[in-house]
Amino acid sequence: MADEFAAIKQRPVIVTVVALFLFFATIMAFIAGTSLLFPRPFWQKVWDLNRPAYVAFSRFGKVPRVLLLVLAMGTGAAGIGLLKGKGWCWWFAVALFAINGMGDLVTLLLTGDLIRGGAGVLIAVVFLFCLTRPQVKRYCGVISTQSDQPL
Repeated sequence: MADEFAAIKQRPVIVTVVALFLFFATIMAFIAGTSLLFPRPFWQKVWDLNRPAYVAFSRFGKVPRVLLLVLAMGTGAAGIGLLKGKGWCWWFAVALFAINGMGDLVTLLLTGDLIRGGAGVLIAVVFLFCLTRPQVKRYCGVISTQSDQPL
């Protein structure tokens, strides 16, 4: 019990911020996946906020809808694990933000949409920068506590 308290006390603030963002992503992916798998009139009003995404998801059938729920489970587990300092969660978060950032970069290059693409790239870069801080990597056990050398 004392070890758990010590770990919580030493958790970098950045870890909490990233975990909260992952929890937000969990909620959004769950709502999107659920609303696509079980359409109701209420969800149509929500999807009116991003009609192109709705059309794209609808075009490919149930697979992307289920994948959104899988993503929700992954981001939720990663958020919890990141708070506990689990190394796999750090890797998952880094991969998630890198892939998302690359997708936003492609969007920016193909559409020139600075708001969606540019903002997405900027957000991904900020989160990747935060995750690669030595104190965060040390907390998650991806570098040793005595040096900044990978384990």
